[in-house]
Amino acid sequence: MSDAPALLTTADGQPLKSALAHSQARSRRRAFLLVAPLFLFVVITFVIPIGQMLFQSVYNPGFIEYENRDTGEITKLMTNVTAWFEQNPQGTQPDETAYAALAADLVHLKATRAGGSVGERINYDIPGTRSLFTTTVRNADRLAPPYREALAAADAKWADPLVWRAMRSASTGYTLDFYLNALDLTRDETGAIVQVDQKVRVYVMLFMRTLGLSAAITLICLVLAFPIAHLLATLPLARSNLLMVLVLLPFWTSLLVRTTSWIVLLQSQGVVNDLMVAVGIIGEDGRIQMMYNRIGTIVAMTHILLPFMVLPLYSVMRPIPPSYVRAARSLGATSWTAFRRVYLPQTLPGVGAGALLVFILAVGYYITPALVGGADGQLISNLIAFHMQKSLNWSLAAALASILLFGVLILYWLYDRIVGIDNMKLG
Repeated sequence: MSDAPALLTTADGQPLKSALAHSQARSRRRAFLLVAPLFLFVVITFVIPIGQMLFQSVYNPGFIEYENRDTGEITKLMTNVTAWFEQNPQGTQPDETAYAALAADLVHLKATRAGGSVGERINYDIPGTRSLFTTTVRNADRLAPPYREALAAADAKWADPLVWRAMRSASTGYTLDFYLNALDLTRDETGAIVQVDQKVRVYVMLFMRTLGLSAAITLICLVLAFPIAHLLATLPLARSNLLMVLVLLPFWTSLLVRTTSWIVLLQSQGVVNDLMVAVGIIGEDGRIQMMYNRIGTIVAMTHILLPFMVLPLYSVMRPIPPSYVRAARSLGATSWTAFRRVYLPQTLPGVGAGALLVFILAVGYYITPALVGGADGQLISNLIAFHMQKSLNWSLAAALASILLFGVLILYWLYDRIVGIDNMKLG
């Protein structure tokens, strides 16, 4: 008889170890197939759009390539000027060779009808230069040597070092200049990074306004939601469920309807002002302007985002036994001490989750500030929409959105470091 141990087998004679391996492999495949639709959905609707946004923020070939919208044909543009930039380092003053290359490219732009595309790309960096290209391209066939004098006679802006600096920056399809523009920065004629003129600094101010209003809305939502959630958590379940319906009711109403309702209530001739005039709180000539400013934005957004704060708070308050606070009171603690040292620490996961959720939603809101904010209540999202829909500067819009995304990710990282994302309670 052999001394070797007998191999364990299954009923059909297969080795048990091999059967277990096959079973685990089938389980992994089954789990993957179950998760695959969700994974594919996240990739298509989340990962790919964000990747395209990040790519668009650093890529704009409008100066060097032109795509015919009718035929789809891509034509190389400004090849001569681009070659001169490659042969001459940053800071080199354009000579007659550079102007001759520019003149040849302008003739090519007229033949391809791409002068507007090139001018629009330079106009993103230096406003007002689109007409410079379109006007000069129209008469490009009449240019003759010496080209420096001919182009200067056509338009004095061709001698501006900033125009040549902008053309050098646009001579490659990849650039970080849109991020500079999004931070109210630009490059001077030497390529050094400087701030734009005080009169046109708008983006940093809008970022600060967006963060400030979002923080204020988050704080107001927390102050209003905490007693509501506490009441819901301490009431009997039947009454709590009835009141919860009132909290969830805004979710069943269109965002546009809720926003326009606030316009009716808060405008100068609206319900709130009419009521205060009727009661005698204010006079007819003392109506309060609560619409098309920051007040309207804060009020409307607080109303819309309040449920997103109530629900996380309720989810952590409901399981807290009331006996904890009663025990602290029986041991001599005051109501405030019992609340501060026993009850409040147990609600912090819900506070952090609600604050993070409301803040992230607030920084990206677009419809409500557009309808009730006016010029004083606009957020950065409204300017992103403007560049996407009106100015068609998609690269700048992508850069602004990317900076907003990076800011939210930093906030998320700080929350994870300070509180811990594992402690978040969303419901």
